Amino acid sequence: QVQLVESGGGLVQAGGSLRLSCAASGRTFSSANMGWFRQAPGKEREFVATISWSGGSVYYADYADSVKGRFTIPRDNAKNTMYLQMNRLKTADTAVYYCTASIRSGVRAGGDYWGQGTQVTVSS
Repeated sequence: QVQLVESGGGLVQAGGSLRLSCAASGRTFSSANMGWFRQAPGKEREFVATISWSGGSVYYADYADSVKGRFTIPRDNAKNTMYLQMNRLKTADTAVYYCTASIRSGVRAGGDYWGQGTQVTVSS
């Protein structure tokens, strides 16, 4: 069982930056595939970014086109924590952001475990 807890959401002006954190429980964090999704009011949950284990200490990051070049998804295995560094934020980035993880498969379509979500609001 994996538990995920997000933090770091808040209110920021357009053009600003914010860093979300996802703290995970469990001994297999370093080999877990993890990602971020978001859901804006009245819209479906959508993929934002993933960071997948490729073996050893190699990880592969993938991003939605809408955030490519603005967001990064680093992870700190020593702290069992994944991050979403969001730069040059836009009002369109306003949403509840969810952390997801899977031990057995990729999370591009969503993982087996989900956090409770953290609200990000970008004002104009």
